[in-house]
Amino acid sequence: MNLFTRRTGLVLAALMTLGTAAQAQAPIVIKFSHVVANDTPKGKGAIRFKELAEQRTNGRVKVEVYPNSQLYKDKEEMEALQLGSVQMLAPSLAKFGPLGAKEFEVFDLPFLFKDTAAFRAVTDGPLGADLFKKLEPKGIKGLAYWDNGFHIMSANKPLHHVADFKGMKMRIQSSKVLDAQMRALGAIPQVMAFSELYQALQTGVVDGTEGVPSNFLTQKISEVQKHMTLSNHGHLAYAVIVNKKFWDGLPADIRTQLEGAIKDATTYANAIAATENATALDKIKASGKVTVYTPTPDEINEWKKALMPVHKEMESRVGKATIDAAYKAAGFVAPK
Repeated sequence: MNLFTRRTGLVLAALMTLGTAAQAQAPIVIKFSHVVANDTPKGKGAIRFKELAEQRTNGRVKVEVYPNSQLYKDKEEMEALQLGSVQMLAPSLAKFGPLGAKEFEVFDLPFLFKDTAAFRAVTDGPLGADLFKKLEPKGIKGLAYWDNGFHIMSANKPLHHVADFKGMKMRIQSSKVLDAQMRALGAIPQVMAFSELYQALQTGVVDGTEGVPSNFLTQKISEVQKHMTLSNHGHLAYAVIVNKKFWDGLPADIRTQLEGAIKDATTYANAIAATENATALDKIKASGKVTVYTPTPDEINEWKKALMPVHKEMESRVGKATIDAAYKAAGFVAPK
């Protein structure tokens, strides 16, 4: 072997070594998709996770956050996660029923939670952990529950009494419990992607919806609805989930760092939920475009009595044991 050949071989070997090193140092990319705006509790929680994950792994992980259904709509994103097209999502808990994990629909039962502490007692306890285990055979790992406060109702007419709902086309997420809820009120439920809601309300495809103030404000729902009722009948929350195969395949030290990042991002997201929704509601009121109504205790009791049959009706779907476990953890008391 002559000197030139030997040197060429050494150079090529060095370049290959550099290429391998560069490849080894290429960051692990996590695509985190969700359907709401960045300026919401969930949106801010996702950004906080990105910051913490990248910082704590010293850049070995890169988190790409895609808000506002930029990549996928509600229904599509779950399939994308299972296929590995995205690695992480934070769908609302109502999204797991259509996936076959019907027990998650316990969270949709109307008036189940009297306050945030009651909700956390369920998610942070054995029931929350058991529900996450039901996702694993579907290729999904649950990492955390993120809170986003209580649902209110909106429409283009006042919704004070149960009779006011009669014949109203109300947008819901794809949940049999929410479907039964609207039917119990006399409304006509319409399943629709969140990204399509504004236009549907604007054009009259649907008459109203349920949601939280932070989403109503950031999605400009308050521009296409004249009335909102502070019913607090349901609770909106999300599950931060990850493709299980991807998660299990991560280096152990990276996974530990990401678990810590998720834990701290969860503390942050849950802490800001109440404040963000209160601020959003103040802005909606200040706009002067919407009449915001606080129901009387008698009116709320009327709603509760109309909706309690939904709990019984859903035992066969959600499971009586799951509902009983939620009742116990939440300290639920049926209306008299």
